[in-house]
Amino acid sequence: MSSTFYIPAVNIMGEGALKDAAQQIENQGFKHALIVTDPGMTKLGVVAQIQTLLKEHNVESRVYDGVQPNPTVSNVNAGLDILNEHECDCVISLGGGSSHDCAKGIALVATNGGHISDYEGVDVSKKPQLPLISINTTAGTASEMTRFCIITDEERHVKMAIVDQNVTPVLSVNDPKLMAGMPPSLTAATGMDALTHAVEAYVSTAANPITDACAIQAIELIRDFLREAVHNGSNMEAREQMAYAQFLAGMAFNNASLGYVHAMAHQLGGFYDLPHGVCNAVLLPHVQRYNAQVASPRLKIVAKALGVDVEGMSDQDGAAAAIKAIETLSKDVNIPAGLTELGAKESDFDILADNAMKDACGLTNPKQPTHDEVVAIFKAAM
Repeated sequence: MSSTFYIPAVNIMGEGALKDAAQQIENQGFKHALIVTDPGMTKLGVVAQIQTLLKEHNVESRVYDGVQPNPTVSNVNAGLDILNEHECDCVISLGGGSSHDCAKGIALVATNGGHISDYEGVDVSKKPQLPLISINTTAGTASEMTRFCIITDEERHVKMAIVDQNVTPVLSVNDPKLMAGMPPSLTAATGMDALTHAVEAYVSTAANPITDACAIQAIELIRDFLREAVHNGSNMEAREQMAYAQFLAGMAFNNASLGYVHAMAHQLGGFYDLPHGVCNAVLLPHVQRYNAQVASPRLKIVAKALGVDVEGMSDQDGAAAAIKAIETLSKDVNIPAGLTELGAKESDFDILADNAMKDACGLTNPKQPTHDEVVAIFKAAM
């Protein structure tokens, strides 16, 4: 069976990456960029910094800074209006996954037309999006380098999963200096998001030797550096290694896809407007406990990557050890213990399960659950 790998053509990482990226943008011949970001980046002065840097490289820019934590259809439409008004020739996303996803939606509709909801599903678009440069400020979502785009439909209270080769950015930028100001809670949530990407890719039915290598290396880096990044955010080595970890996890899931952690977390985020990384972290051990019915040999290897001595363990015991190690890491970085703390209600689980079973991310889960099994996982995670 053949495999196809998607990744931006150029990826710049490490301290000083931002300056190198500005030169790359100029070299590409872009003249007028739309910067897509959130209000926090404007308040912190990061947007002004980027605009100044772009101007030094002969690139004018306009700003849409209305992106919400779970970007919406309205966010995409508002940014698209600014892009069209000023005839921008490229899009620059600045921030974490929300900004990158919103920018992908804008860039995709800019060239393909219609409405962002027209592209829900896998490879629906016909044309490449407007060139997208993604400047990352968090270490978790890997949205700066993937073909995944998650947009909330406010009317349906559903997160739309758009998995499309045409939303892959042309350039990704990971400069740990831009991540140093992340608060501990965001560092923890995005770090656990990266762990979820790696674990789900590793047990995916579409996994292959390349995605396996990326996933295991990502898990090992997260094991070694996430706690330090959360508790000592000024440690630049920890920040840089977490940037590499989330990028490797992105390489893994961008090509092996994901599973029911994401299929279910998308529904929680869309229904209750909850942070994606936290939803993933809470659900991860419970979904893997379900997956252990068929994926225990792989989960045993995950346990080893998380630092567990699995010598002499059965596959079942190794899988249990992996789940325990995930729960311990979550606790160490102060992730909420369950969905009850997030405000989820059991009365909503039927509709959440219905929507999760329609989510494209669930297609590569190692075991396909029934509706009642999805509800049971939600309940276990309370």
